[in-house]
Amino acid sequence: MEPRLIRSSGGVFEVVVDGALVHSKKGSGQFPDEDELIRRLRKRAG
Repeated sequence: MEPRLIRSSGGVFEVVVDGALVHSKKGSGQFPDEDELIRRLRKRAG
């Protein structure tokens, strides 16, 4: 899994892994907690 930045505008910050949305700032209204995001990414990596 190689991270990449997809530029956007309007305050959108989303983390997507293999086509699955892991976190959406637009949907939640906040940036993800770093520890929680890392936990989710590791879980998806298996």
